[in-house]
Amino acid sequence: MTLESFLLMRQELVLLAVILLLIIGEIFSNDKKKIVVFAIILFAIHTAIGFIPLQDGSLFGGMFNSTTLIHLFKNVLNVGVLIILLQSADWINEKVVPQNKSTEFFILIFSSLLGMYYMISSGDFLMFYLGLELSALPVAALVAYETSKRVSAEAGIKFILSAALASGTSLFGMSLLYATTGTIYFQEMTAVLTYSNLSLLGFVFFFTGLAFKISLVPFHFWTADVYEGAPIGIASYLSVISKGAAVMILLIIVFTVMKPFDLVSHKMLYIISLATMFVGNLFALRQQNLKRFLAFSSIAQAGFILLGILSNDQLGVATVVYFVAIYVFTNLAAFGVVQSISLQTGKENINDYNGLYRTNPKLSLVMMLALFSLAGIPPVAGFFGKFFLFTAAASQGLYLLVFLAVVNVTISLYYYLIVIRAIFLRKNDHPIPYFENKFYMKLGLVLAVVGVLFIGLYSPIYEYIFEISKL
Repeated sequence: MTLESFLLMRQELVLLAVILLLIIGEIFSNDKKKIVVFAIILFAIHTAIGFIPLQDGSLFGGMFNSTTLIHLFKNVLNVGVLIILLQSADWINEKVVPQNKSTEFFILIFSSLLGMYYMISSGDFLMFYLGLELSALPVAALVAYETSKRVSAEAGIKFILSAALASGTSLFGMSLLYATTGTIYFQEMTAVLTYSNLSLLGFVFFFTGLAFKISLVPFHFWTADVYEGAPIGIASYLSVISKGAAVMILLIIVFTVMKPFDLVSHKMLYIISLATMFVGNLFALRQQNLKRFLAFSSIAQAGFILLGILSNDQLGVATVVYFVAIYVFTNLAAFGVVQSISLQTGKENINDYNGLYRTNPKLSLVMMLALFSLAGIPPVAGFFGKFFLFTAAASQGLYLLVFLAVVNVTISLYYYLIVIRAIFLRKNDHPIPYFENKFYMKLGLVLAVVGVLFIGLYSPIYEYIFEISKL
């Protein structure tokens, strides 16, 4: 193995170096607030390094793969995590640093991201499972990070129990696939896998584990409770980073390894897509807490993502990756506003936002932009993301599914407008008072807004994604 080939893992190696430097910084620094700045700067450097082009290739006999598409997706995850860190910096300084747990927070979140790197680069089920576990276990600790709050501890327990069940189910499915093919390598399995009851059962069990991470119905029950109990930064991490990584590996496996199950998987994904869209949207109508509101919104968005996966071609891959990139920035903009207001006032309900525009017009506009993008209203990025997903599904003749997806867009528009009405039209005798965000939160919100506008209005991005989207 040459150094050049070993550097195919450049993203993983640099992130591992960041974790080690943080441990060293913890040993030698007495000022924990400096650790926060140090961690953000280190990760910003890591994010910038990620945009240096990387060649395609594989390592360890095909266990680890690197392609231009995978490399791009890792960069999307990096930018998303950087925004989360910026939006969470003030919370860390005020709530976590006094408990002397700031370094552990960064190490856990970076370790989880490292697991996601290996998961989406995996070329066999062993590497996939190691990445899956490394990405999930640190998040369980992060969900319960606010140890003084009972709801946070409860969310941590719900997450770890649900994750353990999903992981075990997925592992059982992998063992069945291995039993029918005699290999765990994706490329070899593609050549020898045939349709049988045992292999089909293995695929269904394996899919269950990924459906849990993506919050697909009926594997979504943990989502709202965990989002509500977790720190807002971790809820946003689960909503965009964890879900995005799971969507990417599902794309790779469904479009390559599971080709013999196209007929069955098509019907299964069709039903799950509809159920996920309707359940997510209808339950979002009933929510008052904004974290639960955004949780069910993210469930509904997962149903839309399946439209691209159902198209089962290069157009589908491109539209899913493009939509996830838009979704990362859009959801982080919404979660950023919620986190900003929660940190200043402790208020997280929709009614608390009545009259927000009169006191905090900039935050109100950011939230409006994010919700319009989630709803798919032109000309913001979310419209183009949904439009391309519908186009991909329609290209396969799935007209009824597209029609029902449009119905769900209409439902989602209603409940997104409920929040916008509260912010801009409703009066409040005691509105949330004006406050000035600190530098990190401002920068995080600005990056999220720029991402929403830039990805949606700059068409060469989609063209580039389409060019590299051959799996």
